[in-house]
Amino acid sequence: MTPNPDVVVIGAGAAGLMCALTAGYAGRRVLVLDHANKPGKKILMSGGGRCNFTNLDTQPRNFFSANPHFCISALNRYRPEHFLELVERHGIEPVEKAPGQLFCADSSRPILDMLLTECDWAGVEIRLKTSVEKLERLGEGMRLTTTRGCIDTGAVVIASGGLSIPTLGATGFGYDIARQFGLAVTETRAALVPFTLTSQWKERAAALAGVSCDVDVRCRSGRYREPMLFTHRGLSGPAMLQISSHWQPGDDLLIDLLPKLDAYQSLVAARDATPRRRLSTWLGEHLPKRLAQAMIDWYGSDGMLAEQSNASLMAWGERLNRWRLKPAGTEGWRTAEVTMGGVDTAAVSSKTFEVKALPQLRFIGEVLDVTGELGGYNFQWAWASGVACGLAL
Repeated sequence: MTPNPDVVVIGAGAAGLMCALTAGYAGRRVLVLDHANKPGKKILMSGGGRCNFTNLDTQPRNFFSANPHFCISALNRYRPEHFLELVERHGIEPVEKAPGQLFCADSSRPILDMLLTECDWAGVEIRLKTSVEKLERLGEGMRLTTTRGCIDTGAVVIASGGLSIPTLGATGFGYDIARQFGLAVTETRAALVPFTLTSQWKERAAALAGVSCDVDVRCRSGRYREPMLFTHRGLSGPAMLQISSHWQPGDDLLIDLLPKLDAYQSLVAARDATPRRRLSTWLGEHLPKRLAQAMIDWYGSDGMLAEQSNASLMAWGERLNRWRLKPAGTEGWRTAEVTMGGVDTAAVSSKTFEVKALPQLRFIGEVLDVTGELGGYNFQWAWASGVACGLAL
């Protein structure tokens, strides 16, 4: 290994690599350690394998934290256009799948290759399959005991991520280190994660697996208009992943299946205009046909619109515009894209990311109590926090 590097970054993910290359270009001798056998595993699987690497509309309001002001400084200093410039410099063609959401055209691999290339150019050494067994203060520096020996260094950056997707190697290492040095860790939970349903609704959802429709979903202070997807276990799709960041066990979801329509008024108008049309026909014109038929089966009230009373149509309006559903839970860490909560930012500088009482120790990226919405925001936080920390080392 690099003898006595200036900086050791623990974690070869998005934030860690960005921090390492930034510090390397600033003239620091940087060593990156990771217990995994390959770098950037989460980068490769993100965005359905195409890596939603930033969002052009990134604002502090797109993030959750006990201290919502913490993320402002880094996000303002390293904007999406800065990362986009780096991407384009490497000949990677961005694709805007939704307004502001930039993906790779075919595969996430070019983003990881870009970061590894930049690290190489910056003189960064990356050492994989190396676990940190002990971290301790050594005067004005730090000492790491690893599975490959001891390392003395001037600063250690924890970029180990959160608990999401343990099959990719996620652990609570960063939280353990924070607690060891007296930092608080706010409650962690799975976020940007699909919902599971109770027995009856689980069976109904399973029968509709693969059906998707645009919805408006609300829970607590959250409200999103995005596609919803039925799965064999419950509900997924962007709308459900987004609202999961607001949901707490026991909460109802309020789902508008026809966000463009006042369903009751539209049904009354349809009854007046085409009284002989069947209710199932009307539903099939406004919802995916499998979902329309399923709702008829669930509520058992098909027939001509002329046969539907105002009370019946009002009940249908409520089901369509205000469908209340109480999830059993979420799929948890196994499929969660990010971790909500993390290292309490009260003890960390928003400019340098150093622990205020121990400046040779720093935390960046997902391990901190900063969590973005779905759509490239969490990657932008990784880039921004990595750059801010790397420049300050």
